[in-house]
Amino acid sequence: MTNLADNLVRTLRGIGLVLPLAAAIHGHGAHAADPAPSWVGTWGVATQRLDNPGFNNQTIRQILHTSIGGTAARVHLSNLYSTQPLVIGAAHIALRANGSTIASGTDRALTFNGVNTVTVPPGQEVISDAVSMTIPALADVAISVYLPGASVPDTAGHSFALQDYYVSTGNVSGSLSMPNVKTNPVAGQTYFFVSGLDVQNASATGAIATFGASITDGLASAANTNTRWPNDLAVRLAQAGKTIGVVNTGITGNQLLADGSGNAGVSRFQRDVVQRPGVKWVIISDDPINDLTSHTPPPSTAQLTGGLQQIVREAHDGGLKVLCSTLTPYEKYSAWTAAQETIRQQVNSFIRGATSGCDAIVDQDAAVHDPANPTRLRADFDSGDHLHPNTAGLQAIANAIDLTQFNGNTLPPVKAPTQCGQFAPGMGLTRGQTLVSCDGRFTLNMQMDGNLVLYDGPSTPIWSTGTVTANAVQVLLQSDGNLVAFDPSGRTVWQSNTSGQPGSYLYVQNDGNMVIYNVAGTPVWYTGTCCR
Repeated sequence: MTNLADNLVRTLRGIGLVLPLAAAIHGHGAHAADPAPSWVGTWGVATQRLDNPGFNNQTIRQILHTSIGGTAARVHLSNLYSTQPLVIGAAHIALRANGSTIASGTDRALTFNGVNTVTVPPGQEVISDAVSMTIPALADVAISVYLPGASVPDTAGHSFALQDYYVSTGNVSGSLSMPNVKTNPVAGQTYFFVSGLDVQNASATGAIATFGASITDGLASAANTNTRWPNDLAVRLAQAGKTIGVVNTGITGNQLLADGSGNAGVSRFQRDVVQRPGVKWVIISDDPINDLTSHTPPPSTAQLTGGLQQIVREAHDGGLKVLCSTLTPYEKYSAWTAAQETIRQQVNSFIRGATSGCDAIVDQDAAVHDPANPTRLRADFDSGDHLHPNTAGLQAIANAIDLTQFNGNTLPPVKAPTQCGQFAPGMGLTRGQTLVSCDGRFTLNMQMDGNLVLYDGPSTPIWSTGTVTANAVQVLLQSDGNLVAFDPSGRTVWQSNTSGQPGSYLYVQNDGNMVIYNVAGTPVWYTGTCCR
């Protein structure tokens, strides 16, 4: 990989990608401009494969309910499961007034690399350019997407959205009101294509991803009310004065170990949790219940706890703090068996024990079970199927989450580099640590004064973040491809602004340039200090 990286960057000057040296050097001890805040997810869904919805020359307006607000926004559009490109003729973002109507004066056109249209390649996702606008917390945002042609088969979306969407003929993506509007004309309440909404907020300390199945997805909550337990958690955080996003990555029917309703939890965890912008915590919830109820015989305790340990490790490798939820009771549910109950209790004992690897526990079981019959839901929390908590039960789950778990030092863990000249995702430097190019000529130094400096030889600075006065204490190459310097509170004080490039590597090259490459081997950021 180092030779590939060196060869690629030697061509950068010839194709105009290398910045002039003077523009690239901040200077040893220089002051950096205040960085834009990192992107943090304020809303999101986990995508699933959907049948072709049959849209053609139509605008689809979808409503997203935020957790935190911000001063800028960007939108994720997914074509994850199709083998055909998804052509977007126009896309807009606005605040919703009511129904399908947007609030006057809030509409903004979305662009993608400066262009109003975008083609989302098969199996991929695109992220819009930043839009400067005020996004309120706990508010409804309308995303309007115009499809000039036929929608693609096996598209990406999210079933059981519990939120109305609206469809009108032609391109009315920027219209205040949609003419001849139809509500939920295809597949009931579903999200199509839209998978995430991020904001910039200087006060935000990160986001929580809630990961699970139908209980997390809020299946038994009332439609259009945003009373899923992750929504309830967002309200509690706001009331406590914490600016922390909540992104719901639950999928109704999802299993931890097997594909079915969405990819298996162990398969989708990286995409749906670790690589989400700004995520610092994850609450792992109810997937194993579907493993138990979907198979005869059910998977063993060892299989389920092994799957849980796998995603806990992945979360930790991505720098996330992990809160594990116990499994809620469901005796009297139609698929319940005594054998499943035994395994459920064994899994809960494991989660509550010392070997799970979890950093904290959310005892959903204790929050909703009947004290007189602990294998059953409390009657006043039962939606009627004896499996899914009702609105009051979902609120009880949110109330069981200890908000102090999101207090204090939010610095993500940083793994030291293991090879010369490179960071893999999750690697970085803390004060006093260095990364040396493979030929020994260039050194990246996270200095004790908080400045991250690239040196040519022992004492010649050629680039720096200029974070002396910002009190940077560590730098991390995040799983989303963003290189970030943090102060002791976990606040971003400098970044490369390369999020949305999961799996990227950083190289301090033998030619003096420091470069971040995405998984395709394309440089997405560099210091411009080649070629020395």
